[in-house]
Amino acid sequence: MATLDEFLAPLRRSGLKETPRPSLAGLGARFADPAEKFAEVLASVGGACARVPDLAAANEALSRLDVYRAAKRVATLVPGVGEGNVRVEAVADPHELEGLDVAVLRGELAVAENGAVWVEGGPLHHRVVFVVPEHLVLVVDSREVVNDMHEAYARLASREVGYGTFISGPSKTADIEQSLVIGAQGARSCTVLLVG
Repeated sequence: MATLDEFLAPLRRSGLKETPRPSLAGLGARFADPAEKFAEVLASVGGACARVPDLAAANEALSRLDVYRAAKRVATLVPGVGEGNVRVEAVADPHELEGLDVAVLRGELAVAENGAVWVEGGPLHHRVVFVVPEHLVLVVDSREVVNDMHEAYARLASREVGYGTFISGPSKTADIEQSLVIGAQGARSCTVLLVG
């Protein structure tokens, strides 16, 4: 009777040769103005983008949004942008955030090719704060707009990230009848304020 090594030896000899991984250097998209492309793509997926010079202008742009003016419950985690009456860090149970009208959060980077914004969950007391509000406002430094997901992941690789998500526009879903519904499982609107 053959030993296990004797039995596996022919299989090991006939195995595939190791091949080097292909170079990914030629992949990716490049845009003349990544921030402009980001705004264009974000609009195509149902979001909105406003370019503002500084946080004071971001605060002014927020104050002009109808959804912000009509909001009864607002949480803002970006100092100087908006006035919140819900302090997320003081909420013990995340279920208490139900009925949050507007959440203003910092986006760490934005991706031109797909209109997505990376939001890190680490600084958030409750991660549900970006899926529970009716309307989401993300504030992103315009220097942090990258061309594509290759660049985005390269930037994220240099950080210690525990949890985060890419958000591209408001929540949406479509059924087999091709009926698009905005705000089905999350925010009904998403506005990105690009600062700088």
